[in-house]
Amino acid sequence: MIWKRRRKTMRFLVVHAHPRADSFNRALYHAVLDTLTAKGHEVRGLILNEIGFDPVMNAQERGSYHEPGINEAPVAEHLDHLRWAEGLIFVYPTWWYGLPAILKGWLDRVFIPHVAFLMPEKGKGIRSGLTHIRVLGVVTSCGASWLLSKLMGEPGRKTILRGLRALCAPRTRAFYLAHYRMDFSTPESRAAYLAKVTAKIAGL
Repeated sequence: MIWKRRRKTMRFLVVHAHPRADSFNRALYHAVLDTLTAKGHEVRGLILNEIGFDPVMNAQERGSYHEPGINEAPVAEHLDHLRWAEGLIFVYPTWWYGLPAILKGWLDRVFIPHVAFLMPEKGKGIRSGLTHIRVLGVVTSCGASWLLSKLMGEPGRKTILRGLRALCAPRTRAFYLAHYRMDFSTPESRAAYLAKVTAKIAGL
C-alpha cells in the first residue's frame, strides 16, 4: 500500500467587517491573519469596510441573479477569492445578534446560484457548489451575554455555521469563537480571548 502524506497547509480567505481600524475586532482579524501566515498557509484578507464594498444588490443585479455567468460580473473579483479558498474565516462584531449589514450584503451578492449553490432541477433540491471549502469559522465579539445570545437564537451563527456550511464539503470542519459581554470586557478578558483565538487558528 502506498501512503500519501496529507498536505498540512491550506488556502484561507479571511473576511472582516468592522468600520474602525482601531477596534478590538480589527485586532482579532490581524491575529487570525498573522497566525495562519506563521503556520505556512496561503492567506487572502478582505476588510469589507476599507475596500468600500457595497452590500446593496441593485435592481439590475437582482434581475440577472439566476443567469449563469451574467450574475458573476458584478462580484467577479470576490468570486475569484471564493473559488481560490479552501477555508473561510469570518471576523466580525455581532450586532443585533446577527451579522453586520456589510457582511450580510457580501453573502447576498457573492454567494450566488451556479457558483455557491446549484438551483433545484429535475426533482433535486439545492445542491452545494462550494465542496472545495473544508474549514469554516467565525471569530466574533458580542455585546450580549452568552445566555441572552442563546435565548435570541444567535441568527448570525446559524447563517454561517448552518446555512453556509450546507454549501461546503460534507465533512467541513467548523468552529465558532465569541467574546461575550464586550461592553464589560477588560484588558485581561480581551487578552485571554486573543490567546484563545490564536490557539484555535494555530491548530487548524
